[in-house]
Amino acid sequence: MISFGRTGMTVSATGFGAIPIQRITAAESTKILRKAFDAGITFFDTARGYTDSEEKIGAALGDVRDKIIITSKTHARDYDGLMKDLDTSLSMLKTDYIDVYQLHNPGYVPAPGDENRLYDAAADAKKAGKIRHIGISNHRFDLADKAIDSGLYESLQFPLSYISSEEDIQLAKKCETAGVGFIAMKALAGGLITNAKAAFAYLRQYGNVVPIWGIQRMEELDEFIALENDPPPLDGEMLDSMKKDREELSGSFCRGCGYCMPCPAEIPISLAARLSFMMGRARYEQFLEEGFAAQMERVKDCKQCGHCKEHCPYGLDVPEVLKVQYEKYINFKA
Repeated sequence: MISFGRTGMTVSATGFGAIPIQRITAAESTKILRKAFDAGITFFDTARGYTDSEEKIGAALGDVRDKIIITSKTHARDYDGLMKDLDTSLSMLKTDYIDVYQLHNPGYVPAPGDENRLYDAAADAKKAGKIRHIGISNHRFDLADKAIDSGLYESLQFPLSYISSEEDIQLAKKCETAGVGFIAMKALAGGLITNAKAAFAYLRQYGNVVPIWGIQRMEELDEFIALENDPPPLDGEMLDSMKKDREELSGSFCRGCGYCMPCPAEIPISLAARLSFMMGRARYEQFLEEGFAAQMERVKDCKQCGHCKEHCPYGLDVPEVLKVQYEKYINFKA
């Protein structure tokens, strides 16, 4: 268990990321969520934008609400939108409060008195008891840094893994100094990191960081429960593995966050932009099947509209990344 910033909350050092449970049935998600709770995981992260994940958490864990910490998020960009999202989330989660309510990847750092009154809405909801702590989620270093400095937010959700830059790592350390709870998303770099044991051991070094592991299958949960029950030390083999991954993956690569979507040409950007990495880390034959090949061919239909490039929080030249990945794919097929 760890202290979560200045919130006064004590939470499990292993968090449950609810994005993947959108892809499984309610019955399957209930089994996984209950087993996670029974194993001692008390930190569950979701969002209004994660389709039915809030509803699934409410159905599975509503009867133990007082024993868990729920963090959710809103993509709303004004006062009324946040209040509407919050009421929906409360209903879906079967609760009358959310422990940490986060502004979901805004393009600026909302503050009291802003024209759209987004932060004011969160503050009013907190006064009303509907939320207990105000947090922010972001993918942009500069905005995350400003959010910490503002003193307005009690938590920050930000990508962190063993292939993160030194700048990102310092952000986590800055949160500890400032008393801001740090929620680590993309701890497996959107699926590109396949060594869960090393990823777990790496993040466990930081006593203020709660990684939210995206869990869809029972065997994935079992792996993290085992790691939590017997935390592995960072040994030489792990360090060698991490060094190799850093050399291959660090820098300008697609993290699969999905903020570039939807694509008007229906290009599966999150997958296509990471293809060469994925093919080296999974069964490559699946990427040669006719259906997948047809999806990759859509890269040639890119309209150069600029939407993906404008919305990439990492500043990638997405059309160029897609072009390079497509050429690698064609060469591999040949």
